[in-house]
Amino acid sequence: MKTLLQYFLFSSISLGAMAQQSDKIKITERDYSNPEVEMADKFREDGKIYVVLAVILLILSGMFTYLFLLDKKIKQLEELNK
Repeated sequence: MKTLLQYFLFSSISLGAMAQQSDKIKITERDYSNPEVEMADKFREDGKIYVVLAVILLILSGMFTYLFLLDKKIKQLEELNK
């Protein structure tokens, strides 16, 4: 489990470093009050935004569960080989 947490920590740090290397785009006042995001507004009106969030959470929880169980199995195999 410790190695799993280390992996996510290091990968998030590296993603943050890669994001900072991209070309900078100036943020204007219009960007903060952008009323033109029609897709998100439509999803919120219809209540579908919760379906999208539920699917994303389901996929992520499945991936984390799989990685946790895989880590447990690997530890058991390592203990057998000692």
